[in-house]
Amino acid sequence: MEKGKLYLIPTYLSSTNNGDNITNAVKNVIRTTTYYLVENIRTARRYLSSLQLGLDIETIHFEPMDKRFDEQALPALFKPLLAGVNMGILSEAGLPAIADPGNLAVRYAHEQDIEVVCLEGASSIILGLISSGLNGQQFTFHGYLPIDPVLREKKIRTMEQIALSSGYSQVFMETPYRNQQLLTALTKILKPDTVLAIGADLTGQEQYSRSKKVSVWKKTFFKLDKIPCTFSIGIY
Repeated sequence: MEKGKLYLIPTYLSSTNNGDNITNAVKNVIRTTTYYLVENIRTARRYLSSLQLGLDIETIHFEPMDKRFDEQALPALFKPLLAGVNMGILSEAGLPAIADPGNLAVRYAHEQDIEVVCLEGASSIILGLISSGLNGQQFTFHGYLPIDPVLREKKIRTMEQIALSSGYSQVFMETPYRNQQLLTALTKILKPDTVLAIGADLTGQEQYSRSKKVSVWKKTFFKLDKIPCTFSIGIY
């Protein structure tokens, strides 16, 4: 029996996005997909409904795949795929499998020789980097930084050392409600001449990208509370 395909389906980056931000190719896949692995069921249902594709949401099957996900559940979840039914992965924002557990499903799909299909969509990581003016040829993405203040400071200093010695841009992110706290920590820990770039609400109606030396950031009030952001540090 021919196996189904696993589609990596993009979602909105900003709460102000709408269906115009999603390509027709993505919408066509969504029209015919009834099984999903999702980071958040409520967000996934709201996203599919917002596309106004005439879907009957109650007939669509969602399985949660959040940070508490146990990959031992994958064999059971993949039964539709092995039976020839296509399945999609939805992140809470942007592209799946980056800074979310979707990579576990993708890895398992490869192990089972299931075709993985990437669909075009926005990535806050790439958008934040290309709008920063920092090195886009060599960079490292670190995901979310440690919550513990001591470990976070150690991580920030390590990233800065790598950026200054190698020229590689260092890209990372934080949960929106901790963005302001992170910005304060960055301006205290980083050297004055290190460049800090922030991409906020990317693709949204209030999106902005700022790239300045830390010495300038210290003199600038920038409100980031509850706004999705990416951060990059490096040198010019």
